[in-house]
Amino acid sequence: MNIIRRTLDIDAETDARLREMADERGQDVAAVLAEAVALLDSVVDVAGPDIGEDRRRFDVFRETRAAVPLADVKTWVASWGSANELPRPAPRENK
Repeated sequence: MNIIRRTLDIDAETDARLREMADERGQDVAAVLAEAVALLDSVVDVAGPDIGEDRRRFDVFRETRAAVPLADVKTWVASWGSANELPRPAPRENK
């Protein structure tokens, strides 16, 4: 493994949490940071948002006024992994 030394300025609370996480895992802080970067890379599109797709979806919403109420989304997400997992809620017209 090729090690590169970097100096980072972080707040005391973040430093404390990094050290706590490293201790919990029996790793050093560098390993925790490497895992965090890998996780971030797996869930964030660093190429940036697809503004065109966002605008298209917003235009559809403005035309149809169809959306999924937040309460429906929360109920759906809460059911994940349960024996009674719910199907994805469908958008409906908002007035």
